[in-house]
Amino acid sequence: MLELYILLIFMIIGAIVAIEVKDLLSSVIAVGAVGLGLSIVFLLLKAPDVAITQLVVEILCLIILIQATLKKDLPFSTTGRWFFNTVIAIGFIALFLYIAKDALQLLPEFGNPIMRVARSYLAEGLTKTGAVNLVSSVILDFRAYDTLGEATVLFTAVIGVLTLVRRQGRKKENEVIEKDDE
Repeated sequence: MLELYILLIFMIIGAIVAIEVKDLLSSVIAVGAVGLGLSIVFLLLKAPDVAITQLVVEILCLIILIQATLKKDLPFSTTGRWFFNTVIAIGFIALFLYIAKDALQLLPEFGNPIMRVARSYLAEGLTKTGAVNLVSSVILDFRAYDTLGEATVLFTAVIGVLTLVRRQGRKKENEVIEKDDE
């Protein structure tokens, strides 16, 4: 339970940083950190399907926002900060791996469900749904609305990315592309 409070504080701090920072790229990265924290919270709450969906959507949205942000004229400083950036990246990766290790150790052994619902799926899945494959019966019968929602979110994210990529990739006949637009 302590991990959830730590992640909640991390997410609140990230949201405040995203609002208060003046640099647009730093704000986008802070919002991405909040989304990543939320996906780790979903993992700790034993909702891996929601965590995966959150992670995929967060990464796609982060790519779109960073692409939109980099089109602006932002001042970049690449000299003198490599040590600080490396330390922050290694610290973030270490924190992520530590929390992921704890979350994965809390998962039950393969074939041993920890929730009553999972036991009922295993015991009554074949008789209630008639499906031989219990995974498909859970996804398509017992949790159909959840699966539909996840598929809708993923589909919307993919369509958004394709819209941005296709719009920038098209050019009209006899159109000259300048160096700044590439």
